[in-house]
Amino acid sequence: MAGHELSEPSEGKRPPRPSPAREPAAPLEPLPLEPLPLEPLPAAEPTSRHEVDPAFRHGVVVGFDGSVSSERALAYAVGMARRTGSALVIVHVANRLPATVWAGCEPPVFVDVPDHRTEILGLELACADYLDEIPWILIERGGDICHELEEVGREYEADAIVVGGTHGFLGKLFGSVSGRLARRANRPVVVIP
Repeated sequence: MAGHELSEPSEGKRPPRPSPAREPAAPLEPLPLEPLPLEPLPAAEPTSRHEVDPAFRHGVVVGFDGSVSSERALAYAVGMARRTGSALVIVHVANRLPATVWAGCEPPVFVDVPDHRTEILGLELACADYLDEIPWILIERGGDICHELEEVGREYEADAIVVGGTHGFLGKLFGSVSGRLARRANRPVVVIP
């Protein structure tokens, strides 16, 4: 062979390949840069715990625990929802009782004991005749009653929150739920005595 010398491959190695002749490359010209059009970002919506059914937006939120005052509040909220043609969002803030568990010399552990009262209230409400004419849902939450009622009201963009009045020594000593809610809520609060 003329011009190239090929050697015999030795022990699994390939022979070197001859490199092809290259012409010098032309210098690159910069491309003109055009600014990209900026589009406004969509407004961020506040996050909520779950997706809200549009049928219940701008409804009436009512706190309900089965007591006499909450039954009065529910009756008023039903009438209010009928008059305004809106839906009813019934909220039961469950008592999550912390149970202390001792394990030898370890510090105490608090265990959340669920309240099964919501299931019973749901069955009672499902059998109630006065709720037949309006759309309603029952929501269970755990935590501070005032905070949870206001949070549900915010999520559902409620037109009003209806609660029963608190009577008794503890309500006077620590402040009633209705009084605390009326001071901090961002929507109308109706307190039923």
